[in-house]
Amino acid sequence: MGILNVTPDSFHDGGEYFDSEIAVDRAREMVEAGADIVDVGGESTRPGADPVAPETERDRVIPVVESLAALDAIVSIDTQKPAVARAALDAGADMVNDVTGLVDAEMRHLVAERDVPAVAMHSLSAPVDPDRRYEYDDVVTDVLESLTERVLLAERAGIDRSKLVVDPGLGFGKAAHESFALLDRLGEFQALGTPVMVGHSQKSMFAPVAGDDRLAPTVAATALAVERGADIVRVHDVPENVAAVATAAQTGGE
Repeated sequence: MGILNVTPDSFHDGGEYFDSEIAVDRAREMVEAGADIVDVGGESTRPGADPVAPETERDRVIPVVESLAALDAIVSIDTQKPAVARAALDAGADMVNDVTGLVDAEMRHLVAERDVPAVAMHSLSAPVDPDRRYEYDDVVTDVLESLTERVLLAERAGIDRSKLVVDPGLGFGKAAHESFALLDRLGEFQALGTPVMVGHSQKSMFAPVAGDDRLAPTVAATALAVERGADIVRVHDVPENVAAVATAAQTGGE
């Protein structure tokens, strides 16, 4: 899954693809490099980011989603707002990526009504609140229990489990060592019977090992995630991470 941030303030590429035409060109580049999914987002979830009004977010993403309709890839809308998700699905998006884990009943009912795939991510807050910390007894067990509840809520709303993808939410309310624990024990999330997605790209969890240059550890973590059972990796730098996935597959990781 290639990340396409149509925002002025995302943590890694804020503003670089804010122009719709540039964003569409970027999406084509990612697909040509091997991305199967393009995830279009119009609101930053970086620590301390300002909330965006639904109308503003919609105006950012809809022209891009419409332009990607002919692309040979799945188009995902990265939003926590049902109104934005609905507009994006109307414009041609194929799936929903919700960083709040489908906590909003309206979002769950929309996904059920449209019968589209949806990602449910574990998070304590979105955008990330850097001052909010949770004391986990065991981060993997606790996140797994939380996602189990989200999957059951989704099913009660009429969403078939086969349409769900879970994401343990690396970096969202987790310290670096907790994010690494989730990555290391990723295989435990397969117990949910859904595909597992990992969003680790360029995150601050890599700062202790790489400072500001986080591409190399991102690529290494991609290979590890695939070896540990990830079905989808959500990344900014598609060519390098496609190579990591292919390498892991050659060694039996996929």
